[in-house]
Amino acid sequence: MRDKPYLIANWKMHMGPAAASAFVKDFLSQSPPQEAWVGIAPPFTSLERAKEAAGASTLQIGAQNVNPHEKGAFTGEISTDMLKEVGASFVILGHSERRHLFGEGDALIHDKLARAVSVNLRPVLCIGETLDERVGGQTESVLERQLSSALKGLEPAPNLIIAYEPVWAIGTGKVASPEMAQETHEIVRKILATHLGEKGAQACPILYGGSVKPENAKNLLSQPDIDGALIGGASLDVASFTKIIEASL
Repeated sequence: MRDKPYLIANWKMHMGPAAASAFVKDFLSQSPPQEAWVGIAPPFTSLERAKEAAGASTLQIGAQNVNPHEKGAFTGEISTDMLKEVGASFVILGHSERRHLFGEGDALIHDKLARAVSVNLRPVLCIGETLDERVGGQTESVLERQLSSALKGLEPAPNLIIAYEPVWAIGTGKVASPEMAQETHEIVRKILATHLGEKGAQACPILYGGSVKPENAKNLLSQPDIDGALIGGASLDVASFTKIIEASL
C-alpha cells in the first residue's frame, strides 16, 4: 500500500523566512528518522529560505497553494514555475480553509491539480466533509464529488497524495476516533480505485488531517489505511512535530 509513512507540516500563516530557516535547521539537527517521507509547507515568503536550510537532506519543501494559470495578470497569485524555481517539490490543494474561507470550488481545485500534475509538482489534494454533512450521512457522497471533480479527465497521477481532513476537526481540538478515521479512509481508497484502478488506489498515500498531535498520533497512524498525517498547529514546534513522526514508525 505505502512504502513509508508521509508526514506533512502545514504552517498556514506562520513562520517568516528567519523563523522557517531556524526551524528547519533545528529539526534536521535532531536527526529525524529517514524511514518517513517528511514535508514542510511554509508561507510563500519563507519557501526559499526553508529550501536553503534543508540543503541536500531528504526533507521536502512545498507550498500551500498555487494558481492554475502558467502566468498572467493575476495580482497576488503565484505560479507553479515560481514555486519550482525556489525549490518546492509539492503543493497543497483544496485545503478546507481554501474551500470554505476563500470560496474555492471543485472546478478551480481541478484546474490547480491539472496544472501541478502537468509540471510534475506533487499535489497533496485535500478532501473532507463538514459536521452537517457527516451528521446528515453525506460523507461518502461529498468525498466522491470532491475526488471525481478533481481527477476528472486527468491521467492517473502516480505521485498524487490525498489528505482526508474532516472539516469539523480542523483547529477545533476535536479529532475523529481512530476507528472513524480508518472507516473513512477505506471509503476514500474505494473511491480512488474507480479513478486510478485498484493498484493505483493501493499505492496512493492517504493522510489524515484534523488536530493531529503527539498524544493521538500513534493510535491514528497505526490504522491500516491511514498512511500519514497533514499536521497544522502541532507542526510549529520541532519537538512536537518530531514526536508525531516517530509515532508513525
